[in-house]
Amino acid sequence: MKYRTLEKLNKEVSLLGFGCMRFPTTEDGHIDEERAMKMVDEAIANGVNYLDTAYPYHDGESEVFIGKVLKKYPRESLYLATKMPFFSMMQTKEDPERLFNEQLQKLDVEYFDFYLLHCLNREFWEKKVLGLGALDFCLEMQRQGKIKHLGFSFHDDYEVFEEILNYRDWDFCQIQYNYMDTNIQAGDRGYELATSKGVPVIVMEPIKGGSLANLPEDISNIFKAYDPSATNSRWALRWVATHPNVKIILSGMSSEEHVKDNLETFALDRVELNDEEMEVVTSVRKAIEARVKNGCTGCAYCMPCPFGVDIPRNFSLWNQASMYGNYEKAKKRYASLDTAKASFCKECGKCETLCPQAIKIRDNLRQVKEELE
Repeated sequence: MKYRTLEKLNKEVSLLGFGCMRFPTTEDGHIDEERAMKMVDEAIANGVNYLDTAYPYHDGESEVFIGKVLKKYPRESLYLATKMPFFSMMQTKEDPERLFNEQLQKLDVEYFDFYLLHCLNREFWEKKVLGLGALDFCLEMQRQGKIKHLGFSFHDDYEVFEEILNYRDWDFCQIQYNYMDTNIQAGDRGYELATSKGVPVIVMEPIKGGSLANLPEDISNIFKAYDPSATNSRWALRWVATHPNVKIILSGMSSEEHVKDNLETFALDRVELNDEEMEVVTSVRKAIEARVKNGCTGCAYCMPCPFGVDIPRNFSLWNQASMYGNYEKAKKRYASLDTAKASFCKECGKCETLCPQAIKIRDNLRQVKEELE
C-alpha cells in the first residue's frame, strides 16, 4: 500500500481510502454486512487506514456499520471520516449539534479524525454553514477535541470553491477530480489553488461514478494496446495519484473484485503515471470527447422553455450516454425528468434564437427522444 503524508496535519494516510457509500446490498436494499465486512477487513489487512462515511450513505446505515468495523480494531489504527449533512435535515440553528451528536452515537466513538462540511455549494455555504452557525459549532467541537481535523467536500463552480477555500485556514478539502473533470467544479484550478495554500486534497469520484471503469470498447482498446493487464479503473486511479498534493483517493468499492483491483493498483512499485502513460490518458480523453453529440455548454440561455423542457439537462444526459456508452443509466435518469423530457418539446423554436452555440436544438431534442425513451 502506498502512503502519503499530510504535512500540515503530521499524519500518514493510505493513498487509497475506502468510500463507504456503495457497499453491496441485500435484496431488501440494506447493507450486506457479511460481504461488506469481509471487503473492509481485506482492505485494512492490506494497509488501508482511511474510512470515509457520511450521515446519508445507505439511508443512514453506513455510519452504524462503520461503527461495528471500528470495534474490531484499535481506534488509533484507523482514520474515521464522516460529514455534517446540509440537506433537508438541517433547518434550524439547533440542528448542527443534534446531527453531530447523532453521528457520535451511531458510530459509537468519542471523536472524528476527519470531519467534513458535506457537499458544499453556494446555497449550503451561505444559508446553512454560515447562516445556521454550522461552521462555528464545528470549530467549537474541534477545540473540544471531538473533531481532530476539519474540512469540507465540494460540488459547485470554481468561483464558489475559491471563496470557501479562502474563507479560513482549512485542514483539508475534498473535491471531485478525474481525467475527464479537469474543468468541472473545482477541477484543475481548484487543485492548484489548494496546493498553493498548502491545503491537502482528498479526491472523490476518481472513476467518475464508474463511467471511467466501463468505457466503450473502442476507447478501452486504447488502454489495452499499451497495457493489456491494466483495468480502466487502474488508469483512472493512477492519473489522480500522479498529482502529489492528492493525499487520499476515495473509492466507493461495491464488490470484492473492486477491492482486489484497487489493492493491486496501490501496491504497484510506481503508482504515478510516467509521461508516456499520461499521453495515453490524453488520447483516451480526446477519444471520449469526440463522442459528444452536440456542443451544449449548459449555459441555459435557451431557458426557460415555454413547455417545461429542461434543455441543458436533456443534452447533458444525451452527451454523457454517448461519451461513456452508459445508455441504460442515461435512460433511467431521462425517465426521471418527467415533464421536462425532450418529448414535451413543441418545436416553437424560441430556444434556437437564444442559443450562443447555434445548436439545432429542435433537431437534437428529437434525437434525444429517439435514443433515450
